[in-house]
Amino acid sequence: MPSGRSRRTSSVGSEFGLIRLLQAQAARPDRQVFKGIGDDTAILKTSSDEWTLITTDLLAEGVHFNPATSSYEDIGYRAAIANLSDIAAMGGTPRFMLVAIAIPPTCSTEQIQRLYRGMMQAADPYRVCLVGGDTSASRYGLFLSITLTGTVQPRRALLRSGARVGERLYVTGTLGDSRAGLDLLTATARAGAEKLRPTHTRFLLARHHRPSARIAEGQWLVKHGLAGAAIDLSDGLTGDLRHLCEESGVGADVLAGSLPISPACLAYALAHGRDPQQIGLQGGEDYELLFTVPRRKQEQFERLAEKTGFCFTCIGSITPKRLGLRLRTAAGTAQPLPLTSYEHFLRPS
Repeated sequence: MPSGRSRRTSSVGSEFGLIRLLQAQAARPDRQVFKGIGDDTAILKTSSDEWTLITTDLLAEGVHFNPATSSYEDIGYRAAIANLSDIAAMGGTPRFMLVAIAIPPTCSTEQIQRLYRGMMQAADPYRVCLVGGDTSASRYGLFLSITLTGTVQPRRALLRSGARVGERLYVTGTLGDSRAGLDLLTATARAGAEKLRPTHTRFLLARHHRPSARIAEGQWLVKHGLAGAAIDLSDGLTGDLRHLCEESGVGADVLAGSLPISPACLAYALAHGRDPQQIGLQGGEDYELLFTVPRRKQEQFERLAEKTGFCFTCIGSITPKRLGLRLRTAAGTAQPLPLTSYEHFLRPS
């Protein structure tokens, strides 16, 4: 969910259309590759005891972050969380990290040190080791690419492709906080910030600058074998739900009014005349987990979840593919779910 709204398509086309094109052109089968392109991480069959997860994310100044509104520590922190969240979505344990960085002339050594300090603040709670990387000069702003490995028990990883008709849809935490926090960094939203309690403003900014990776929740789902499919919410609920459904070959109904919205996000929406449920649907970079629970495991899931202290909310169910993605009202009517989410290869109008 980089800053700025995007509308005009670039010559590259859609992000995921490009990924599919490159997958068809360049991907090659290998007996050690259990899962390649198309999920939150790749999965390699590296031993009989545990398999290796690999993920990478690229962040570009002016697209993913703005040093004028985010500290270098926060930029580094969010960059690491993006990768940690991918491991969380698979139910894995993060292990080793490599960082490649292209540094513009405007950056000082101290600023780069602060960037790395933020990355390690996110990684240290999980005992992740920084084991290498690369550095380069840049003429066009700061670029940061993190590659993170992890481990998971063989054939236990949560995949996007595991959802089945009849399963319930759940999310962790609350949705829309990061979007509201980002909006508060803009001039127009700052002008209305006095309408919010200072505690609400601080909460939303913290959720944007310092999100959480749901590592423990993902591992818990794997441990108890309770989830059918999972994905992390980086592009927004509507976009990431679409990815999960495409990989699983299913549709989904989201229950109107069911999204978990924090008191701070609700206050922000009311102060700015916005629908909090729409913020929850279309916001991005919350890094919560979206997952499904098979019907036969529903009672067990609810019983065990009560003892965890985790925040899980049921927001809908999986339906046949022909029904598509829908927003279902309490009265039982359904309408197509707006598929507004972040798209990299659109240009600001």
